[in-house]
Amino acid sequence: MNGTVTFKLLKPNNSTLYHKAHHTNTAAAAATINWSGQGATHPLSSLQCGALLQSLTNTKSFTKGRQLHAHMITCGTIVNNTYLNTKLAAWYVSCGHMAEAKVIFDQILLKNSFLWNFMIRGYACNGLPLKSLVLYREMLSFGRNSDKFTYPFVLKACGDLLLVEIGRQVHGLVLVSGLDSDIYVCNSLLSMYSKFGDMGTMQMLFHNMLGRDLTSWNTVLSGYMKNNKARDAVTVFYQMRKAAVGADETTLLALLSACGDLKDVKRGKEIHGYFVRNGDELCNKFLINSLIDMYSNCNSLSDARQLFEELKVKDSVSWNSLITGYERHEDACTSLKFFCQMVMEDAAPDEITVVAVLGACNQISALQFGSSVHSYILKKGFSVNCIVKTALVDMYSKCGSLPCSRRAFDEMPARSLVSWTVMVAGYGIHGRGREAISIFNKMLVTNIIPDEGVLTSVLSACSHSGLVDEGKEIFYKMSREYNVEPGPTHFACMVDLLGRSGKLDEAYELVKNMDVKPTNDIWAALLSACRLHRNVNLAEIAAQKIFEMNPKGVSNYVCLSNIYATERRWDDVERVRTLIRRRGLKKPPGSSFVELDRMVHQFFVGDRSHQQTEDIYAKLKDLSLQLMEAGYKPDTSLVLYDVDEEVKERMLWNHSERLALAFALINTGPGTTIRITKNLRVCGDCHTVTKLISKLMCQEIIMRDIRRFHHFRDGLCSCCDYW
Repeated sequence: MNGTVTFKLLKPNNSTLYHKAHHTNTAAAAATINWSGQGATHPLSSLQCGALLQSLTNTKSFTKGRQLHAHMITCGTIVNNTYLNTKLAAWYVSCGHMAEAKVIFDQILLKNSFLWNFMIRGYACNGLPLKSLVLYREMLSFGRNSDKFTYPFVLKACGDLLLVEIGRQVHGLVLVSGLDSDIYVCNSLLSMYSKFGDMGTMQMLFHNMLGRDLTSWNTVLSGYMKNNKARDAVTVFYQMRKAAVGADETTLLALLSACGDLKDVKRGKEIHGYFVRNGDELCNKFLINSLIDMYSNCNSLSDARQLFEELKVKDSVSWNSLITGYERHEDACTSLKFFCQMVMEDAAPDEITVVAVLGACNQISALQFGSSVHSYILKKGFSVNCIVKTALVDMYSKCGSLPCSRRAFDEMPARSLVSWTVMVAGYGIHGRGREAISIFNKMLVTNIIPDEGVLTSVLSACSHSGLVDEGKEIFYKMSREYNVEPGPTHFACMVDLLGRSGKLDEAYELVKNMDVKPTNDIWAALLSACRLHRNVNLAEIAAQKIFEMNPKGVSNYVCLSNIYATERRWDDVERVRTLIRRRGLKKPPGSSFVELDRMVHQFFVGDRSHQQTEDIYAKLKDLSLQLMEAGYKPDTSLVLYDVDEEVKERMLWNHSERLALAFALINTGPGTTIRITKNLRVCGDCHTVTKLISKLMCQEIIMRDIRRFHHFRDGLCSCCDYW
């Protein structure tokens, strides 16, 4: 280091540092040095330099500290001065500049325990845990003993690096040294074992502690949360209250997170009330944001929104909690609305915001809105983030634009396993199974090891495309070549693949002989295949298993009812519908979304609330006449109610996807691609009608239902009637 920095006193021959002491003691004199002065008549003494370093350690003024360091070098004050070198090294550590601290540390011949501990602490607290442990081993080799100031940071380093065996060895040294009764060391042990996921040892240590402070309770509570044991975390809180230990912000933040994970809004409100009674009437921004997030996770969005509206100053965390909450609970329109409001209020959306917004676009196939968000991302520079890039790939595929999805994928400078999985799944839901397998094989060539998720996606892609042999080959390679044991989701994909292709007996045999216990999804896949191939006997077996495992799953009751209705077994239909009513279940109403000029329009079955209702129904009537002239005959067998034929035909034309299609045809011209999203499976007659309309109106229609995409063009569908 030279003496040419901005501190003017660094020229030793003519330095004129001006200082004025108001008191006679050295520390007071040093504290009143005028840093803007032109120089000093005499160099600062060791005591003055030490006092200044101490004051700078408290303020962490790095520039002034560097100036002082340069002054000590040029004046020779620091040479062979262990006291000053120790102070200087400690100051660099406090500023987080470990490289500079290490240079000075290595020059000190007589290192005291304070310096060793300070350096070990510095490495551990500045993201360099391995260097912390290396220095600790070096300290032991010099014959220095560890003390209560050493162990906490050595234990922290072991925990951060997940070095279980070394951590246990250090724990043994703690016991030998008799420091296991020191509360600071004990808290560090608790934290280390929670990082290891060794909750049994953590709990044992906690119960054996002679004295516990608030940090002890918070460490255990946070440990349970980090290890996905939210219920245990809540239990610890009630034990904490019983022990008359007051909660602080850390406690409440962890508890609110636990309530959100458990979807326990009642307990969350209790915590909310506790804070109101014991806090400062919700003046803490961090806790309010956590409350908003908790209510959002618990699907209590009205409470979340009320708290949000009451916030005087909203930061990105506040907005994100609400936007992600609505997106998570599939209220995409409200999520997008708040995003627009956030941008208008200059609230600085971040990567978390745009990922949630792109997810909301996925739900309703809002391609235009998603493209606008993409432009915003490019403008703000978020596109360098792999997570955001992957969200873009997912958005374009789920909004029906595979070319844009593939382009975003190809432009990624680096791809994670999730990125590959999203692209494979994108091809799968569009019925492009062979392309999905091709992408999967390209991933394997890049030496990325497949996991359960990408294997589920490629098996699902095979199912959507009827690639039975290819799906079987991948399934049987899982454990042999990919070292992944098939789980319930993979078996569900195989049952769907076999059942959809008409191999119901083989699918049922797979269910009976699989190594894992059949789950609700596995039986549901078999039930769906039975509906497709009208196998009532096997459907009843599958339905009975489902009702035992998931009595609240209304979609399975509806599926069985529809199977009976197809066979005109109306008494059985009424029996199942009575069961639905008796159990208080409700079938979600069919609804469809269509985007026009960046506005999303939603239609329900028989909807007459839209401002263009008269025009929509007039268009449907006109289309009906044109299709009849072209030879179309409604398939009324798909109306699963015991009513006359005329009513059935009228019910078919009231389906939400037809209302959305008529609206789009009224408001778009020839050559415009129409994109519609339905929340349920598209019915067979609507599928036929849409094929005919695509030819009649010379427009491409892309329709996404709950299972997959259908691309209608020139009277044909990309699914080849296999869905």
